[in-house]
Amino acid sequence: MHTKEEVQGEFYSNADLKKLILPLIMEQLLAILVGMLDTVMISGVGEAAVSGVSLVDNINILIIQVFAALATGGAVVAGHALGQRNEEAAGRSAWQMVLFLLYTSVVTTVVLLGGHKTILGAIFGQVEAEVMSSATTYLIITGLSICPLALYNGCAALFRAMGDSKTTMYISLLMNLMNLIGNAILIFGCNMGVAGAAISTTVSRTTAAGIIFYLLFRSDKVICFKHRVTAKLNLEQIKKILYIGIPNGLENSLFQLGKILLLSLVSTFGTSAIAANAVCGTVANFNILPGMAINMAILSVTSYCIGAGDYGQVRYYTKKLMRLTSICMIAVSVIMILSCRKVLLLYHLTPETEALAVQVICFHAVMCTFAWVPSFSLPNTLRAAGDVMWTMAIAIVSMWVFRIGTAYFFSNVFHLGLMGIWIAMTIDWMFRGICYEIRYHSGKWEKAMKNPSS
Repeated sequence: MHTKEEVQGEFYSNADLKKLILPLIMEQLLAILVGMLDTVMISGVGEAAVSGVSLVDNINILIIQVFAALATGGAVVAGHALGQRNEEAAGRSAWQMVLFLLYTSVVTTVVLLGGHKTILGAIFGQVEAEVMSSATTYLIITGLSICPLALYNGCAALFRAMGDSKTTMYISLLMNLMNLIGNAILIFGCNMGVAGAAISTTVSRTTAAGIIFYLLFRSDKVICFKHRVTAKLNLEQIKKILYIGIPNGLENSLFQLGKILLLSLVSTFGTSAIAANAVCGTVANFNILPGMAINMAILSVTSYCIGAGDYGQVRYYTKKLMRLTSICMIAVSVIMILSCRKVLLLYHLTPETEALAVQVICFHAVMCTFAWVPSFSLPNTLRAAGDVMWTMAIAIVSMWVFRIGTAYFFSNVFHLGLMGIWIAMTIDWMFRGICYEIRYHSGKWEKAMKNPSS
């Protein structure tokens, strides 16, 4: 591991990192706060509405994460080009990534909307009729926002590759404010319930996508779409993007699919457990907020350093940013444990649901202090280096063996209910973190782009 003194001519000063990370933290905070307020507003309609929306959100996240992974592939390729000082190549690969996202997201939307009954019935067939009705309404309407959100995520990844996270923060602020105001008007003012929340989400996502897409045509941007627009896919560039994006997409999609399968298990515990799980999923996001933000910075920073061929700086910034993430996670976990009961008052939960939620949130906070960073931050450096097959293999094996396998074991043998699901999740974290640490310290990831089979 290189120390600061061993790294010559640092690419990013502390001021540069601060400029990159703080807007990312604000962007994540905005998204989580509005997501929480969204759930709070919907909770006024009833626990069945909260449960239905939370179930569909997991399907939407599954789809979105596939496109986010493809966006990551494009951002890594563009970041490598920027590290090589080749802005032309960065712009071309960026447009190809966005074009591929547009084509695939349109096809996905058609399939999702056309088969929504089959999808919901197969995954959540055991839920109560009222929950299924809310889920159906939310899925149909928010399904229309898949294409705009894929476009937004792709363009946002490119802004982060350029080191410009402030622009995405402002657009995220606008998107979330629109969503919040739309919810207030449509859910309460127009009494539209779940449909109102879905419409507000779709409109705000579409507006944000249009704005960020337009900004990438400005000539003052390092990555610019101007004069590079074409409807034809460049297979050579798409291959480079997919080399990063497909393994990452498979990893993310199978990870989310596993979560959906576990939701099927949670749904057998009753509406109280479903509602507690939904609320915990939202509140627990605050715990990992700094980690999610800094992870984006790790990917952008290390991609640039790898493009420049300086692996000393890759190691230096990985160590520095992971240390920062750990400090932030510990601080947030303490706050979470002390304040979770007051936060849960916003959700108007039944005493049984609230007690279960407190137990889960406190357990999650404790585990985040030492198990989350190696599992989710370190692999971003490996992905930036193109070591995607190995990270994918670790994540998939760990997900299915530990998270899913032990969850069903805890449920069927020890009858731990919802708590067993979250315990299994953290076992998955610990196994993955150990494997990623071994891979990172082996140094084999440094040769991944030169020899993909390593």
